[in-house]
Amino acid sequence: MHIQHAQRFSRRRFLGGTLAGMAGLLGVPPRPVAAEPPPETTRLRVGRLPGICGAPLFMAEEFLPGEGFTEVQYVDLHGSSFPQATAAGEVDFGSNFIGPTLTRLEAGAPFVLLSGTHVGCFELFAHEPVRAVRELKGKTMAVRQLGNTEHTFIASILAYVGIDPQKEVHWVTHPFDVSPQRFAEGKIDAIAAQPPQSQELRARQIGHVLINSTVDRPWSQYYCCMVYSHKAFVQQYPVATKRVLRAILKAADLCTSEPERAARFLVEKGYTTHYAYARETMQEVVYRQWREYDPEDTVRFYALRMQEAGMLRSTPQKLIAQGTDWRSFNALKKELKG
Repeated sequence: MHIQHAQRFSRRRFLGGTLAGMAGLLGVPPRPVAAEPPPETTRLRVGRLPGICGAPLFMAEEFLPGEGFTEVQYVDLHGSSFPQATAAGEVDFGSNFIGPTLTRLEAGAPFVLLSGTHVGCFELFAHEPVRAVRELKGKTMAVRQLGNTEHTFIASILAYVGIDPQKEVHWVTHPFDVSPQRFAEGKIDAIAAQPPQSQELRARQIGHVLINSTVDRPWSQYYCCMVYSHKAFVQQYPVATKRVLRAILKAADLCTSEPERAARFLVEKGYTTHYAYARETMQEVVYRQWREYDPEDTVRFYALRMQEAGMLRSTPQKLIAQGTDWRSFNALKKELKG
């Protein structure tokens, strides 16, 4: 398996991303792409959920007008998930942790994975005396719903160290805001958290981190979340698809080069009320690594982990052939290099 390594970015590359991001935010029209036609549609619907680490999808709003989209609607998903809403045709683009995306893809959901967005965001917390993942055998873990992001993330980790997540641990389900309190009370042994939940747990000194997917191998060597679209949109509007993806990747660069500006955007648009946590997330989560990482490696890695966990039956090759299209991403890696 190809293992990727994070690399330091040169000052030239960093400043290049900064200036490009500033140009978009200040209203300076982006330099037109040679010989690229306008999007086949100027209307776009993008999913919207509260959160911090999904910033590139949300901040693409700043760049989409420059890509030719005149009617951009960010749709509040409320009780829906990104995969659910995208598969149903309620939104054109979504982004979330790769785990539930693969299970829905195997089940026949009509969407196509297009790119990774960032590395890391999940942290696995546990109480004493648990000091290693192998010691979670027989323990109780909380998730919002079986099959969701936290469940597939934890199950992948357990299977990786030889624990059967279907038989050798106990799962309980609680709403997003209830699990941290149950964990603080000692009624739950482990919990997977994302910003700002993970930051609040650390600030309150509740439990300790067993796995941080931003820095701990092998999880830090693969994308955490990926961008996808409805299959019909990609087939009907290939130019628009590439232009949307360009806006998302530029926004990912901006999260790194202008973390304060990105954090203010998230607060002003209502994705979070915690400016300090949002800024910390922009500084810690790896957003610029899309130039170095291969999204197909991520699909392969997590498909194998989820096979081990009993959550998937399809081979990685089948899922890649069935539900991925990297053409726009590969073209943009060359176009936006530097």
